[in-house]
Amino acid sequence: MAAPEPLRVAGALVVHDDGRIFFQKRSPARKLFPDTWDIVGGHVEPGESVEEALRRETTEETGWQISVVLAALEPCSWTGDDGLARVESDFLVRVDGDLERPRLEQGKHTEFRWLAEHELDLLQENRAPDDTMLRRIVEQGFAALRLLGLS
Repeated sequence: MAAPEPLRVAGALVVHDDGRIFFQKRSPARKLFPDTWDIVGGHVEPGESVEEALRRETTEETGWQISVVLAALEPCSWTGDDGLARVESDFLVRVDGDLERPRLEQGKHTEFRWLAEHELDLLQENRAPDDTMLRRIVEQGFAALRLLGLS
């Protein structure tokens, strides 16, 4: 029997005008990555493109609308604690809306922060020491911001 296709995930690194990136803390009740900091995003639904999922998840999780996709980052593969393989596509984006008042998705996220590159140690809070995937994604995002002249 062939292995099932990996689930697809779309992630948004929302960029503030001052070059910081938006993070939200996942609820302690979440099945995957409970009580950890994360970027905006989620699974691609059947019949949906990665870009459609990116836009939908951003609006669902923050109330913001993506105004421009600045860059696509290198996709990464990972397997969650549920044993399911995933391929994640992440994008640097700008959004329309009040950047100081995101509408966090009730029951899924408990707080938010805008972080500069030198503040990324916070991302390891409640994560295993060897779980550095998010940090690597975000470091790639900050590198792309520098290449674009936006940091």
